[in-house]
Amino acid sequence: MRIAVDIGGTFTDLVAVDDEGKVSRSKSLTTPDDLAHGIQDCLRGASIDVARASFFVHGSTVTINAVLERKGARTGLIATKGFRDVYEIGRGNRPEGYNLFFKRPVPLVPRDLRLEVDERLYATGEVLKPLDEASAAQTIAALKAAGVESIAVCLLHAYANAAHEQRLGELLREQFPQAYVSLSHEILREFREYERTSTTVLNSYVGPLVSRYLVSLERMLGSAGFRGTFRVMQSNGGVMSADTAKKMPVTMMESGPVAGVIAAAQLGESLGCRHIISFDMGGTTAKSSLIKDFHPEVTSSYYVGGYVSGHPMMLPVIDIVEVGNGGGSIAWIDPAGGLKVGPQSAGAAPGPACYGKGGTQPTVTDANLITGRIDPEYFLGSGVRLQRDKAVQAVTETIAKPLGLSLEEAALGILTITNFNMSLSVRAVSVEKGYDPRDCVLVPSGGGGALHAIAIARELSVPRVIIPPMPAYFSALGMLLADLKHDYVQTYVRELAETTGAQIAGAFSLLEESALNTLAEEGAKAEQIVLRRFLDMRYRGQEYTLPVPITEDLRSLVDFNGIRSRFDQLHQEHYGHSAPQEPVMMVNLRLSALGKTDDRLPLASTTVEAERGERGRRAVIFQSSPLNSPIYLRNGLRAGDRVEGPAVIEEMGATILLYPGDKMQVNDFGHLVIDVSN
Repeated sequence: MRIAVDIGGTFTDLVAVDDEGKVSRSKSLTTPDDLAHGIQDCLRGASIDVARASFFVHGSTVTINAVLERKGARTGLIATKGFRDVYEIGRGNRPEGYNLFFKRPVPLVPRDLRLEVDERLYATGEVLKPLDEASAAQTIAALKAAGVESIAVCLLHAYANAAHEQRLGELLREQFPQAYVSLSHEILREFREYERTSTTVLNSYVGPLVSRYLVSLERMLGSAGFRGTFRVMQSNGGVMSADTAKKMPVTMMESGPVAGVIAAAQLGESLGCRHIISFDMGGTTAKSSLIKDFHPEVTSSYYVGGYVSGHPMMLPVIDIVEVGNGGGSIAWIDPAGGLKVGPQSAGAAPGPACYGKGGTQPTVTDANLITGRIDPEYFLGSGVRLQRDKAVQAVTETIAKPLGLSLEEAALGILTITNFNMSLSVRAVSVEKGYDPRDCVLVPSGGGGALHAIAIARELSVPRVIIPPMPAYFSALGMLLADLKHDYVQTYVRELAETTGAQIAGAFSLLEESALNTLAEEGAKAEQIVLRRFLDMRYRGQEYTLPVPITEDLRSLVDFNGIRSRFDQLHQEHYGHSAPQEPVMMVNLRLSALGKTDDRLPLASTTVEAERGERGRRAVIFQSSPLNSPIYLRNGLRAGDRVEGPAVIEEMGATILLYPGDKMQVNDFGHLVIDVSN
């Protein structure tokens, strides 16, 4: 049996697949104080004996929450003499140019814990001033006396020559062995001092917390008899071993949401859909990502906490745009009398008012219940009984009466604002990047994705929506589909015309050696390993680069015309112009190393058959007046069945809403293919 667990802000999801292809699943409320307890609840809910499992993979919000809530370790920073304030100075940009009260991000390491050592390298890596070990010893002693739990080391130009950082790491292990240590050359070998320092600090800031969490999870699984392979989901769409995760916890920032994107990419490949927008709506947030030619878009410009006030993390992350709207998002009225939804969330405790667990504030789930879009008797496949009277009370007292609206008008207002807010994330990964949503297919997932997908598709004129099997568990399923994956980068500034293929191949060989060693340690076989090479390139005088895939044999390459024309074409696609006569420079070498998984799960329906046809009807409010709409169970539908809206299709953990005029057909894989009415 292979098990995947996705720990979200509101729910913890589990999917397990045995050797015969039987799928088990369960969902429980996340337990923030003890996340392992939520995993145990899921295992009990699915009646799974973890001792039978050969593989366990999981992703969680532990890492990103520690940063957003500033609950990481007390961290110190060691920098080159004269450069300790690079981390606080940051960049000279002003994200909100007209905000008179704009404030720069608050560093995770205060100035009194940012200390220096006497050393200096040239940008080429040559030593200008050797490391002064006496000053290093004083710095280490000062941090030890300050009571830091973790230390980030980021010396100037260590990406070009790691000798001084390596020696400083040895001194730290000798003089302060109990500290968690991150050396920048082991995290990121790329220039840009501020981003490299921030990434290293993030790794140290969450390192002790994540290490303790993974150790406790391994102990819990071990005590339950688990003796199989344990993997952790990464932000780049791959998985890694727990030991690697303890060294590089910063790569876990978006470990949960990206798994759903991986599953959507494989679904697109199986159905021949080249451009897909993955839309994941959970209890706290909604996330969107673009999949182009079966591959998710990846970015190295990611900010933990958002671009305006977040911390840059210069590591490959599947490009996800997130908004603070989910099923648990709270509706409220601002001082000017405007109705707002989110980003505050009722979370798992107390949850929406209709959960009956003490919540009194109106949420998106309460509004869906009032409009008849979800069934109080069949929420989570009858796993939770919703209390409509509490939802009515919350919406009436907090929204309807203050605004002079009827109950139904207030609920529709909450849903309209929510759908618009979430459509902004879809717009950000499509329209704002030059892609026409009319050329894409929307694939929703998460507990609320299928319920809101049609409204978002109508907002952006997306013509087709495909609801995958088990949409509420899609991220957990995606973890079972992910490969071992690690990304490497090395700054290598050269004029393209002034280098040779053999020189580039020689520089790549150092990255390839590290990749092969790591994958071998994690159990990947030689025949499973795939290496993908890229050159970050730019026209001379430009600041930023584009990654250009390299398919040629570099050692025998004598003509760079193919690579050059590929860069010009990419520049034309991204910026609408190119300059074929201008000199081109290489800036970074990038290597993506994959250990391909042996298994490929069919993204097809495996549910037990249920009674066919309508299971009843109920009044559902779409626009103003309620419509008497038929209700179907998804596992009662067969390939070729058609349903025309208005209608509601229910399954365990998710509800699919068809608006009037929408046409749905079940394909051979059990996917619900919906043609959206304009």
